[in-house]
Amino acid sequence: MASPAGQGRGPDPPAQRERILRAGGTDESSASGMGSTLPAVAEELLREIKKAFQETSHVPDELLLGLKFIFGPCAVPALDLVDQRSVTRVTSPSGRTLYQVLGSSGKLYTCYSSCHFCTCPAFGFSVLQKSESLLCKHILAVYLSQAMGACQELTVSEEQLTSILLAEEEEEG
Repeated sequence: MASPAGQGRGPDPPAQRERILRAGGTDESSASGMGSTLPAVAEELLREIKKAFQETSHVPDELLLGLKFIFGPCAVPALDLVDQRSVTRVTSPSGRTLYQVLGSSGKLYTCYSSCHFCTCPAFGFSVLQKSESLLCKHILAVYLSQAMGACQELTVSEEQLTSILLAEEEEEG
């Protein structure tokens, strides 16, 4: 993920590798807003994507390859969700925030980036039960939308937010 030598972009490669390889490294100003729940290498990749997107309005191929390497098969579907503007950041006056992602099936999933959770079945199975993935395509789409400034924004009342949360609970129960 380091810039090619001589281009003067970002930290020198050894310092960058050091940061990436640190066990449990966190950064409160991370691109994903995840702090310590994602591996440092994933956090660094999301920061690099955010920086590149801010500078050029696109994500370079080497970062896309890194995305595929780190997040595996959910990377491309997550990028599709971002391209389709399927991620909505829902906030209430008290500052409570959740994300809703319109999945490829047409179903709306609720994601909580603060605790790294999605209501989709893939998250429950592949992430929680099998530990086969770091996350599902919906959560990755949330992080990528944050990094690329591609979230739709929706402000709701406290009562509306409560209704969203209770509707999710009823669907799960």
